[in-house]
Amino acid sequence: MTDLRNHLFATLEALRDKEEPMDIQRAKAVCETAQTIINSAKVEVELIKAVGADQPSEFFGAPLESGGRPRLASLPKPNQAS
Repeated sequence: MTDLRNHLFATLEALRDKEEPMDIQRAKAVCETAQTIINSAKVEVELIKAVGADQPSEFFGAPLESGGRPRLASLPKPNQAS
């Protein structure tokens, strides 16, 4: 999710570049792909909840508490923008 967030912020910065802005169609493609990744993550979370899995999520890479909730303290901290 951190990589996804970083790519989306890079896209936003590229769109705002006054000298060489990113093509709108390319930015839309990035956003559509990001939405697909987000939807996949949502499906994985719902699956984990439905089966009561108590194993690490491959998507999030975090150990889960009982009941399928990620242990938030185990999640990587997002990169801070400079």
